[in-house]
Amino acid sequence: MNPVLAPEPLIFVDLETSGANFANDRIIEIGFVEVDENGVREWSSLVNPERPVSEFITGLTGINTAMVSTAPVFEQLAPVVLEKLRGRLFIAHNARFDYTFLKREFKRIGIDFRAPNLCTVKLSRKLFPEHHRHSLDALLTRYDIAVGDRHRALADAQALWDLWQRWHELLPTETIRNTIDAIVGRPELPAQIDPALIDDLPEAPGAYALYGEDGSVLLIKRSANIRQQVLAHFAPANRDTALVRNTWRIEWREAAGELGARLHELELSAATRKSTEELCSWQLIQHGEGDFRPQLVYARDIDFALATDLFGLYMNQREAIHALRKLAEVHRLCHSQIGIGAGKPGEACVAYKQKTCRGVCVGKETVSLHSARLMTALAKFKLSDWPYPGPVALVERDEFGMREDYHLMSCWRHLGTVHDEAALHELLEIRSERGFDPDIYRIINKFLKAGKTRVLPLSRPLRPVSLL
Repeated sequence: MNPVLAPEPLIFVDLETSGANFANDRIIEIGFVEVDENGVREWSSLVNPERPVSEFITGLTGINTAMVSTAPVFEQLAPVVLEKLRGRLFIAHNARFDYTFLKREFKRIGIDFRAPNLCTVKLSRKLFPEHHRHSLDALLTRYDIAVGDRHRALADAQALWDLWQRWHELLPTETIRNTIDAIVGRPELPAQIDPALIDDLPEAPGAYALYGEDGSVLLIKRSANIRQQVLAHFAPANRDTALVRNTWRIEWREAAGELGARLHELELSAATRKSTEELCSWQLIQHGEGDFRPQLVYARDIDFALATDLFGLYMNQREAIHALRKLAEVHRLCHSQIGIGAGKPGEACVAYKQKTCRGVCVGKETVSLHSARLMTALAKFKLSDWPYPGPVALVERDEFGMREDYHLMSCWRHLGTVHDEAALHELLEIRSERGFDPDIYRIINKFLKAGKTRVLPLSRPLRPVSLL
């Protein structure tokens, strides 16, 4: 074997699966091409997924239920598969798909599988940035590589080995090697952190937290790519920073998209977030015909998820009053009328004396006109009413369609996240006692208004029970 082609033991991997969902689907075929100093060896096997193969998958791969029903289950193949993968660079097209499927199959039988892995999609993009398409079909056409049985595991693994050889004919070995090193990226972690963590970090959206030796939180962030962002903290240029020196543990939560990442970020930061004990809002109260005035109300006394005519969310009274003063200044509102002045009835308020009140306090403006201006000033701060008759699931799928998150929401509360509709309805049966969370409200409201997340209405109303 030419050592240029295999400077280290390699294994080209392709899997066929019953679908693209990590949580529910299973492997139905495995194909390996092993390359090392001793040459090239091939191995493949059908796998019994212990469930029917859909017509769509049969149409794509040619593999049907009858073919896999007599095949070994993954647990029977695991010793052989593990031995073949051991000590090799795991190479696959969209490696996250194949690596994660194998990792989860191993996990089901109690084996913690890890391996350095290389994605040939990423490698192609970096080696040939002038091209826009890097799917396997596009690459096979571009380099005139014939595949006899496309969408069968061994044939596709063989195609990757052919592609690997073609790239080495076209480009200098050093260019390819340097690019691979940059993609595989195995930075030197601080001695106190388990080096195996590098292989566990997912290339997926989510949130992560770095902790000190005493368990204190050093950093919490969300990311579109957890692996990339976490490893960036430990790049050579950052080795002497306090963050790197003091990090002893890393925790992360994977998500399908940005909504899940934001929710996980809140979960990780729960212990460090500000208390909502003094959470308050302004509520418009009618004092007479056309006379509306703001009154400060607290989340400990009323359920903000169900209350109406609330304006703004404030962590305490001081913050709320400061915001109302600023609003009064901009819109020339009367301090006495909105309850932030100490003047007696009929006397000019402080704002009128400073010429920033139009004079409702001394009869120069009608109460109804002042109320109308107050409502206009408050309008953009109004808390949205829950727009559905009952709970809904906000559904997110990752860019590869391999992970689907169902975020169960009801009356601005996040009741949990699951990965299929069956689990969603089980979660719906659990009586929630979560209180109103202003950060959850803001996140859900933002995503609903953006209209980019699929909303799945659920059949029965669910009225939350508040802890408050």
